[in-house]
Amino acid sequence: MIGRRRSGRHGRGRDQGSFTAELAAGLPALMLLLLVGLTAVLAVATRMQCLDAARDGAMAGARGEAAAPAAARVAPAGADITVSTGPDSVTVEVRARIRVLGARLPMVTVTSAATAAREPEIVV
Repeated sequence: MIGRRRSGRHGRGRDQGSFTAELAAGLPALMLLLLVGLTAVLAVATRMQCLDAARDGAMAGARGEAAAPAAARVAPAGADITVSTGPDSVTVEVRARIRVLGARLPMVTVTSAATAAREPEIVV
């Protein structure tokens, strides 16, 4: 028994290929999770930018200024801006499309809206 060696089949050699197989199976799932996470971060950042633009446009419209140009200064490139005026308020909606991180995937539309009460006119 002293001179006998164990063969590689019963020792450490049994699991040699399992790590590679697990990595090959799990890597696509990890890449998909990364893709979804990056897209979510991009969507939230774009939504915040749309919300800022809608707020700026609504506040400008409430003061009697042009709402659409005020919103366009802050809005993401290519955003659609809709201004609705009522007797007491101004509502600005900003809609932007973002491309999901993948050329063949559909685009995601992000929308934000803000409403501001009209300021009273000063009669001199």
